[in-house]
Amino acid sequence: QVQLVESGGGLVQAGGSLKLSCAASGSTFSPYHSGWFRQAPGKEREFVAAINRMSTDSGYADAVKGRFTISRENAKNTMYLEMNNLKPEDTAIYYCAASLYGSTWSRFPGVYGAWGQGTQVTVSS
Repeated sequence: QVQLVESGGGLVQAGGSLKLSCAASGSTFSPYHSGWFRQAPGKEREFVAAINRMSTDSGYADAVKGRFTISRENAKNTMYLEMNNLKPEDTAIYYCAASLYGSTWSRFPGVYGAWGQGTQVTVSS
């Protein structure tokens, strides 16, 4: 089973940018579809973005479309989430996840069998 570790979170002002990284270890990353989810205080975990194993297809939540970009480098066993024009409502713990299930990425957290510990993103107004 792959192990995932997120990094790159922090405190940023509204309108700013951050780039999150998700490093995979313990197994080759290339067979896995992967995604980013987030959870704000008092709210359920929600889908942010996901990408398939060969980076030929990706998807985004409506709330982040046009502002966030997901990518991955299988040779480096790493996935990224570039976040631009951040808003206070983007404040949350961001989790990366990996899945061997299905033919492409999914927005449903239940299909992801591996999760990182999360990284905090705080956007001040």
